Order: sequence, then structure tokens, then C-alpha cells
Amino acid sequence: MKSVDRTFQSAESATVTEQFKDAFRNHAAGVAVITADSGEGPTALTVTSVISVSAEPPILAFSLSAFSGSAQSIKAANSLVVHLLQAGQMDIAQLCAQRGADRFGDTSKWGRLASGEPVFLAAPVWIRGMIIDQMEIAGSTVVAVQAVEIGTVEDAGRSDSARPLIYHDRCWHSLCEVTKLQA
Repeated sequence: MKSVDRTFQSAESATVTEQFKDAFRNHAAGVAVITADSGEGPTALTVTSVISVSAEPPILAFSLSAFSGSAQSIKAANSLVVHLLQAGQMDIAQLCAQRGADRFGDTSKWGRLASGEPVFLAAPVWIRGMIIDQMEIAGSTVVAVQAVEIGTVEDAGRSDSARPLIYHDRCWHSLCEVTKLQA
């Protein structure tokens, strides 16, 4: 087994923080929008932290920054919707990432599921779930969600033309056949 130097730079915490931010700027991530309604009206935000935790039972997780204006409303909700976006929904991602934007002003772009959660109609795949746990860590919250319903726009979820929306180095990107690597 190879030994790893576990030196910590406590005196250089600002340097480590900047290096950490730079490292994650170079880590591409899929883009999702989270919507919920805790009883105070619909809320939404864009995230790049969605991860699959388990297939059986179907559980996902994401993180919320304490600095997000929507975080408290989402944390207070019992259920929510995670929209997995493709390149064609960049406008939704940008809208929900913009501080102070009226995300639900254009009523032609969203509706409500039978269970009451707000959903963006153009999202190719959405996952309705129940919040099962929350963990506070250093000013952020990791939220665990058990999926209870999956919705797809016809031909969007698995088509060869599906181009996921990616965030990398503070810019929006998409994947396509040209970017595919051969193993």
C-alpha cells in the first residue's frame, strides 16, 4: 500500500480554500434545478451537487448553501422536485441561479404536480421525492431525498440526441458525440 502525506496547512487555510475552489472549478458537474413549496409559495434554485446515493431504495442527495435565498424554503418542505437538465433548458438553469429573479412569473413555463410540487414543464427528466434527512455542515446542508415518482418528457430521457447541461469553470457546457471518448 502506498503511503500518502497527510500534511494539513492550518496556517495557510486561505490558500487551501482558494486551491479547493480552483480544484472544483475544474470539476465538471451536471446541472439540476430543485423546486419545492413549503406553504409559502413555490421556490427554486440551480444546483450542481446532485448525486445518486442508492438505486434500491432510490435515494439522491444534494447540498444547499446557507447563502442561498431559497435554501430555507427547500429545507422546510416535506417533498421537492429535482429537474435533471439538458442543454436546451439552460434558460431555466440561469433563471433559477439568478439571485432575486422571479422564477415563477412566467406561468407558461411551470405547473404543479398532482401532489402539489412546482415543476418546470420543459425539464426532460424530473424526480419527485420526499426529504428523508438533512445534515448541517459548515454553513451548508446536505439533503437526502427518496424518489417516489419519475417524470420524463417523451423521447428526452434516453435519446441519443440528449445533451446534458454541464457546469465547468464557471461556464455552461453540453456533451455531444464529438466529446465522447473511446475506452
